Amino acid sequence: EQKQAVAKTAEVIVDLVQQGMDLIITHGNGPQVGMIQNAMDQLACSYENYKETPLPTCVAMSQGYIGIDLQNAIKYELYKRNMDVKVSTILSQVEVDPEDEAFKNPTKPIGRFLTEEEARKNMENGIPCMEDAGRGYRIVVASPMPMKIRELKTIETLVDAGHIVITCGGGGIPVVNDNGRLSGVNAVIDKDNASSLLAAELEADYLIILTAVEKVAINFGRENQEWLSDLTVDKAKEYIAQEQFAKGSMLPKIEAAIRFAQ
Repeated sequence: EQKQAVAKTAEVIVDLVQQGMDLIITHGNGPQVGMIQNAMDQLACSYENYKETPLPTCVAMSQGYIGIDLQNAIKYELYKRNMDVKVSTILSQVEVDPEDEAFKNPTKPIGRFLTEEEARKNMENGIPCMEDAGRGYRIVVASPMPMKIRELKTIETLVDAGHIVITCGGGGIPVVNDNGRLSGVNAVIDKDNASSLLAAELEADYLIILTAVEKVAINFGRENQEWLSDLTVDKAKEYIAQEQFAKGSMLPKIEAAIRFAQ
């Protein structure tokens, strides 16, 4: 399923390259990182001396897992069009503040969708879950704001050399900096916030955020739902104040767009 999806994505990406655009591609990992963590937890239960795999390590695994499929799909599409363009996937670590309030209030959905009964059992066992935009329940983890992309210079160097760069997968591997020593933390950084930071730091001309729905909407899922084709920063802030956008879903996309626009 993932390989089929990236094959379609690669066609559009290469179309943009043919139009003369320099591209940096980021991606989510919500389903994959949850599944990886679940698989590793089950493995830990099967072997007495096998320790649980930390969530940031699962994020790193998802970057490689998704990145290689996306990279190979783009390379194949370039090959079909006889285009000599390099493609590179960069594992990326993103610094967060260990005192970020997000650690006290998990909101980022990961893993597969759960039934209400599955979510209830998880919460009874101390695993936070929440309803995800009317599509079912999912496990949620902390989603602190990204502060610094550690591999920024490497990304910039590759882009300047003409590479298509895939990076900041799943928002980046969340780390804290303790006097130069980087340590992973139990969180998933929102990919849109990381993408906004990356675009701003590299002074990109455009930040394009893809969604699973047709457009941004207000009154989403209700009879008076209204699609929005364009939106000013002030109007976006007004809708945020009205709580029009779901936390962990559309809200971080709107907030990321605002930060980039400003």
